[in-house]
Amino acid sequence: MVEQVAADKFIQDLERVAQVRSDISECLHKIAQTINQAELAGEASSGKLSLERNIEDIAIASKNLKEGVFRLLVLGDMKRGKSTFLNALIGENLLPSDVNPCTAVLTILRYGSQKKVTIHFNDGKSPQQLDFQTFKHKYTIDPAEAKKLEQEKKQAFPDVDYAVVEYPLTLLEKGIEIVDSPGLNDTEARNELSLSYVNNCHAILFVMRASQPCTLGERRYLENYIKGRGLTVFFLINAWDQVRESLIDPDDIEELTAAEDRLRQVFTANLSEYCHVDGQNIYDERVFELSSIQALRRRLKNPEAELDGTGFVEFMGALNTFLTRERAIAELRQVRTLARQTVNHTREAIARRIPLLDQDVDELKKRIESVEPEFNKLTGIRDQFQKEILNTRDSQAREISESFRSYVLNLGNTFETDFLRYQPELNLLDFLSSGKREAFNNALQKAFEQYIADKSAAWTLTAEKDIDAAFRKLSRSAAKYGASYSQVTDQITEKLTGQTVKINANNSTEHDNSPTWAKWAMGLLSLSEGNLAGVALAGAGFDWKNILLNYFTVIGIGGILTAVTGVFLGPIGFALLGLGVGFLQADQARKELVKTAKKELVKYLPEVANEQSKTVYNAVKECFNSYEREVSKRINDDINSRKSELENLVKQKQTREINRESELKRLKALQEEIIAQLQKIEAAYSNLLAYYSD
Repeated sequence: MVEQVAADKFIQDLERVAQVRSDISECLHKIAQTINQAELAGEASSGKLSLERNIEDIAIASKNLKEGVFRLLVLGDMKRGKSTFLNALIGENLLPSDVNPCTAVLTILRYGSQKKVTIHFNDGKSPQQLDFQTFKHKYTIDPAEAKKLEQEKKQAFPDVDYAVVEYPLTLLEKGIEIVDSPGLNDTEARNELSLSYVNNCHAILFVMRASQPCTLGERRYLENYIKGRGLTVFFLINAWDQVRESLIDPDDIEELTAAEDRLRQVFTANLSEYCHVDGQNIYDERVFELSSIQALRRRLKNPEAELDGTGFVEFMGALNTFLTRERAIAELRQVRTLARQTVNHTREAIARRIPLLDQDVDELKKRIESVEPEFNKLTGIRDQFQKEILNTRDSQAREISESFRSYVLNLGNTFETDFLRYQPELNLLDFLSSGKREAFNNALQKAFEQYIADKSAAWTLTAEKDIDAAFRKLSRSAAKYGASYSQVTDQITEKLTGQTVKINANNSTEHDNSPTWAKWAMGLLSLSEGNLAGVALAGAGFDWKNILLNYFTVIGIGGILTAVTGVFLGPIGFALLGLGVGFLQADQARKELVKTAKKELVKYLPEVANEQSKTVYNAVKECFNSYEREVSKRINDDINSRKSELENLVKQKQTREINRESELKRLKALQEEIIAQLQKIEAAYSNLLAYYSD
């Protein structure tokens, strides 16, 4: 079982991580500031060292680290007690959690010094601020109304993008941000909206209910949107205390144990496959039996109340371990790598500069001219890697788009078997009655939407695995090209200075001597969004999955249903009407429905396959194009900075007399200051590791 860690321990660990983040962020800021000041001073002495890229990367990393949060996405069907769970977690009755109303808008809960709610619209209207009572009253709906809207394929608040709730809560202040989604059975479009947040969150909290164990909708969502995507999911089985209340004799311990065991068997059978990491079964660290209402009642009476027996102690202990010991360490390890890289790069530039201070202009020009072949080798390495990326792009785009085309064309072959699980309960009289025909058509259309959505999701997962494998191969190539690149830059240094420059970095690792661009291409650094490389980034330092998602959302409901559904229901209706009022056998009606549905579907599959395969082709190309653009830019920046560094020195020597002693003192001060900051980063990282290893 998971080690029981109290709520206050969770807060303490979050606070410790937040402090370490802040301290390291400040060290990074000082490194960037020190190098930038030295570059400005260099304009009046021996010239800049051309460390602009290092300054930029370190500054971005410092900002991301300072502003970084642990983002948790709360998923679950309607009326699973998501808001009650969140209120219990934060210790206040903050979000709507009455007996009836359902949260109807996606809500982001984050820290703010003042209590406020801001509604963000998607129709161009300016954001609107509300008080909490107004928010609860205006943006919750009754479950019956929610069900009606679902059947009518309408959203409760179509003009609302999301709501941001700011609140001065300790948990939020220490670096937790929570995204609370509407129910999963809202609409297929809403499900895809929730999916768009998945890749940008550290963990998913999937809330279920003991009285409704693993419904078809929940199993369907897990299978299509969670399974096989490498996501971290905590399953929270809410209202576990109601198991006792459902018994004829709540005090019968034997009957209670038997009922709980039966429930556990159901959940274990359905959730175990989502609780394996690197071949290890971590079910006990991912599935928790909770009583949110009991925990909330206790915390409302006393914020420091013990939560034993509610399941929250165990859950918060596991969440604490995951966030502060696993994700935080991975994040800080990456930042430490970047800091080491920047310090080493600066030291190398200084080590190159010092021997050249004594050279006259003519000798310096000769030495620079002598390394031109090596610079040509660097551009050659760039061109080789670029060619490999583009070749991979083209082959992947062709193969994956053709895979999609074949997949769509083959849907008709398995439709009759596959669609059985989706078709609604069929009462032919409902269809023959004009008053009920619309409701029947809506149910049938929703069933078809679910079928298409599930088929799209299944294929998308296959495509993601193929692209993931391609990026991992490029990552290995980046390591090889990076090693060759470093050998050439070492040769440049030796020819310029007449001596080998060796940087003995503390605690060096296998990739510490790789150039920065290679680290980025290998997925060891991810700076633009502050995400963790190698987690949701599939081996590359950017989130290609979001690029795919933006395209594939169009392919899914939007692309296929627009092409098919509009003409789908009519022929089915004629077929059913043709059975006549006296033909009331449901089995025959179902067969006729599926037969006609398949006939109509197959008509449009070639058109859909041809049109949407183009979208797939462009989506895959854009993933690799984005990667290639950033890799090439980083390599070009490195080559140009090395050339610029030498040109700066020549220019300065031609225009002024350089005071060698003064310049040595300035460069030494620069080196000592950034090494001092790096040592602070190393110490902070090591201390955090030691804290968690005790």
